[in-house]
Amino acid sequence: MSPHLLTFLLVEDDDNHAHLVMRSLQKARVQNRVFRVSDGAEALAFLRSEGDFADTPHPDVVLLDLNLPKLSGHEVLAIIKQDEHLKTIPVVVMTTSDAESDRVKAYEHHANSYVVKPLDFDRFRELVRDLCLYWGVWNEPPEGE
Repeated sequence: MSPHLLTFLLVEDDDNHAHLVMRSLQKARVQNRVFRVSDGAEALAFLRSEGDFADTPHPDVVLLDLNLPKLSGHEVLAIIKQDEHLKTIPVVVMTTSDAESDRVKAYEHHANSYVVKPLDFDRFRELVRDLCLYWGVWNEPPEGE
């Protein structure tokens, strides 16, 4: 197993949470590329390489908040997992919601993981670091992904 650089798509409307993710990645010295969009419609445009996102790379992992403007995270997740060209992209729901109904709904839409953002900064940074290690080192995607 050798680590490889990943391209993450962070779908997060809260600037403070997005900053924490970026800061956590920097603190972990992770060299992966992270792109951020702030609503569900932008997420789909990015994933489909539409409009302003025509030249963006295909992400290896999507970090998806649930509470988003325009389209909710649940709607975005359902659309991703129903699209033949997008459904194999791992989607990690990363949210403040620990509601059982949100977890059930996310997994019904085939989320690859569901994590609740810790309130403690050090724990949050640890979570982001561990996610990067898992998807970049331990996970083995199919060839060509």
